[in-house]
Amino acid sequence: MSIMDRRLQLQALLSGIPGVKKVYFQEPSADMMEYPCIIYHLDKRESIHADNTPYRHSKRYQVTVIDRNGVSSIPDDVAKLPLCAFDRRFEASKLYHDVFNLYF
Repeated sequence: MSIMDRRLQLQALLSGIPGVKKVYFQEPSADMMEYPCIIYHLDKRESIHADNTPYRHSKRYQVTVIDRNGVSSIPDDVAKLPLCAFDRRFEASKLYHDVFNLYF
C-alpha cells in the first residue's frame, strides 16, 4: 500500500463521520471552507531504529474539527478513533476548533 493510499484511507474515514460537510487535507482559504469541516495535515513522523536501521515508522496527523455549533457531536466521533488524543479547544471568528492528534 502506498503512502498516498493510506492518506486517502484517512480522508475516507474522516469523511464518513456523520455531520461533516467537507474534509480538507491542509487548510484552504477561509472563504473556501464549508462548515462543519475537518482539516488535517501531517504533523509528525517518528521512526524507531535498531542497529542504526529504521524498522518502524509512524505518522501523526493534526486533525481539527471546525464548527459553528459549540456542542457538536463531531469532536466526540473524532475522539473515538483509534490512536486519537484530544489536544486543545479554542474559539476564533465565531467558530469552535477542536484539535486532535491522530496516529494513522
